[in-house]
Amino acid sequence: MATTFADHLRSLTDAALGELLRLRPDLVMPVPADLSALAVRAQSRVSVARALDGLDHFTLQILDAARLTRDPDGTTSVDAVLAMAARPEARAALTRLRALFLITGPDDALHVVPGVDEVSSPYPAGLGRPAADLDAGTAALCADPARLRRTLLAAPPQARAVLDRLAAGPPVGTLTGSANAPVTWLVDNALLVRISDEAVEMPREVGLLLRRDSGPLGAVRPQPPAVTGTTRDPKTADSAGAGQAMEAVRLTEALLDALDAEPAAMLRAGGVGVRDLRRLAKAIGVEEPVAALLLEVANAAGLAGEAERSSGEPLFLPTVAYDAWRGQTLAPRWERLATAWLAMTRQASLVGQRDERDRPINALSMDVERAGAPAARQAVLEVLGELPPGTAPAPEEVLALLTWRAPRRAKGRENAHRAVLADAATLGVTGLGAVTSYGRLLAATDGEGGAADNDPLGVRAGGDSEFSEVARQLDGLLPAPVDHVLVQADLTVVVPGPPEPTLADELELVAEHESAGGASVYRVTEASIRRALDAGYTADDLHALFRRRSRTPVPQGLTYLVDDIARKHGGLRVGGAGAYIRSDDEALLVQLLADRRLTSLGLRRLAPTVLATPYQVGRLLTALREAGYPPVHEDASGAAVVARPKTRRAAVRAAAALKTEPPILTAPRLAGIVEHIRRGDAAARAARRAPVTVRAANGHGVEGLTAVQAHTQALAVLQQAVRDKALVWVGYVDAHGATASRLVRPVSIGAGYLRAEDERTEMLHTFALHRITAAVLDS
Repeated sequence: MATTFADHLRSLTDAALGELLRLRPDLVMPVPADLSALAVRAQSRVSVARALDGLDHFTLQILDAARLTRDPDGTTSVDAVLAMAARPEARAALTRLRALFLITGPDDALHVVPGVDEVSSPYPAGLGRPAADLDAGTAALCADPARLRRTLLAAPPQARAVLDRLAAGPPVGTLTGSANAPVTWLVDNALLVRISDEAVEMPREVGLLLRRDSGPLGAVRPQPPAVTGTTRDPKTADSAGAGQAMEAVRLTEALLDALDAEPAAMLRAGGVGVRDLRRLAKAIGVEEPVAALLLEVANAAGLAGEAERSSGEPLFLPTVAYDAWRGQTLAPRWERLATAWLAMTRQASLVGQRDERDRPINALSMDVERAGAPAARQAVLEVLGELPPGTAPAPEEVLALLTWRAPRRAKGRENAHRAVLADAATLGVTGLGAVTSYGRLLAATDGEGGAADNDPLGVRAGGDSEFSEVARQLDGLLPAPVDHVLVQADLTVVVPGPPEPTLADELELVAEHESAGGASVYRVTEASIRRALDAGYTADDLHALFRRRSRTPVPQGLTYLVDDIARKHGGLRVGGAGAYIRSDDEALLVQLLADRRLTSLGLRRLAPTVLATPYQVGRLLTALREAGYPPVHEDASGAAVVARPKTRRAAVRAAAALKTEPPILTAPRLAGIVEHIRRGDAAARAARRAPVTVRAANGHGVEGLTAVQAHTQALAVLQQAVRDKALVWVGYVDAHGATASRLVRPVSIGAGYLRAEDERTEMLHTFALHRITAAVLDS
């Protein structure tokens, strides 16, 4: 079969071969050396499974029809498949299967690729094996159709219910205590066959008879299920989505600010613990699943990451890219988050569930990693994008359509697809259940072209000219940023729109955030004024800030509050010291202060017997010892610290991730790959046609000649070929010691090397003369 399959590939035109590679891009990872290698790979279990994963429900049913109609010699025909399907759409599905080379051969002798049976269910269309393969008594019963029908009609109601369940597929059932009686009757009457002590199987003939009304393939669904949903005004859906997009950006910023104030500790097993996640969720006022989603998205967008504190413990905190991201306008900030969500191989909905060892799954841990997550998001958004604008489908309708489009791929992914719908609503990709206009663009670009792609840090100016189409579409739906506030008499500050980045930074410092929405509300408190004073503001600075930003008169109560807090601010002084020096000998401390060699330590006298320095203990001890003083290191309790040498270890390097995504096969690239495979196949076939004297030459003599005589004869042939510009077969030993042969046209001989042009690849090769074992002119 492999040889026939390879010959069939050779008979294809370049366009047909390129179409096969386009439909099955995994076949060129890596590019096969020749058509024989391509044939082997196309029939392998892994490649066939990938091809089947992309087939819809009806096409898989047609493939089952081909498997069911095979003769004992393994062949079927187009007519037999179409007759079993009994639907006009079956011919198009069969054409697709042949284009994918899952079915090969002429119309009257079709072959199903062997890999299909290896990776598919052993029961095509949910039907069991033929009776002849199971039991002689059952085979005799099935050979008499009239007797088989009478036996089925005589089955008790409970036994008939068992038959109906098995006829729907799969045809194998297990025995239970309550069902033993009817099953025993069916086994005794040869309608079921016991295949083990606890399992029975329904013969194919019995299943086909029970399916006489629905057809041998069961319920055939050539068309996908309809998705109706609820129709909404597209503008209303866009507005709702844009509002949620603003909220997602605000919550992400609040989450990262909470991490900045108190970084989350990374667990030894990886990820952020339940307690830290609960703290972050409470800090930004959301449920823990939403906090887990925002945390995962921020990590995927490069806005948060892992770092080590001085003690060596890993922490999770904002990255340097976060500050640049905060300085952008809302649209590109959201686009960066949405693009990261669409492409990240993480499923945040798993956070909080239990793994197979009944342990909680933590955010940012490896347990949340799912390689198929990007494909699941793209599939869901593709369904939403195909609906008319403003259509909000029910989740069950989306799941039913996804199951029909790719049953093998959708199996077991129901929860993942539901999570995509929930995440899209949280992030503002959808509004009121319908995909937004900018969400359609995001899905259409497959996460490409966003801020994260063009700029590693996402640093962009606020100019519209640098917006992507997604960000520009969203920006048109968002209210314009404002640079002013409305200060009320009760010390609340109303921001009538999304604040500019500079205004937002000022408000975060001088006021407490109370509510968000179209108009955000802040409140000035004693704590917020004190926080601004701690940041370096003076009372005059705060008065000027409120006068400059407020469109309403500044309340007198706010002026009094600022002056009162500023008057008390700084009454107590708190500072830090890197290390201290303590001694009962005051004269010795005076000597240290006067010693010019210690001037760089910045020593300051706190008490008659205590000096302080801003530098750490290690530097202080080194400087004192170099100056000739004998200090002793003590701990916080005053006990002497015994120093021991530390053992150094190298950091463990993380293994590089393997990229397994299929390549993007453009038309020029496909043409190049096809040409490469054709040339490789021609070279491989030509090597097999090389003269026996060349293929057998291995340096030990040819046709009775010694190695030296064979080498001398080969040089004479090569010199003649150079003069005549003739083709010659060259046998040689490569750098690995393996023998090989090549058909070339010699160009020159000199300096111990032969330079020749390969006739098929048109590439110039250089051969060391001492490695050439034979040379024969091409006939």
